[in-house]
Amino acid sequence: METTAPTTPNATKALYIIANAGFGDEIIGIARQAGIRGATIFGARGEGTHHASFLGISVDTEKEVIVCITDAESAERAMQAVSEQAGIKTSAHGVCFAMPVDKAVGISLADPEKQEN
Repeated sequence: METTAPTTPNATKALYIIANAGFGDEIIGIARQAGIRGATIFGARGEGTHHASFLGISVDTEKEVIVCITDAESAERAMQAVSEQAGIKTSAHGVCFAMPVDKAVGISLADPEKQEN
């Protein structure tokens, strides 16, 4: 059976970053510099209080959602970096939030450079 991680409360976070489509790779680069080791990007559609329409067809904003499972310190650094470099006042229009991860199976959060062979 695979190891579950972690047992320390609030030690692991699921970091969600939502940005305009086309900025996912740039944001992952920013997050990596802040200590994030991996991420998953998936497409999404944004819908707010104001709907734009063209010829009677609703036009929704294409988004990318970047999800990272990481330690709390790296999540905090990444959120700060994304806010500064690709935040709401930039063309990426990135927003982030983190949620606690109580249990994870199939991933390792340990730093591979610190693991013993």
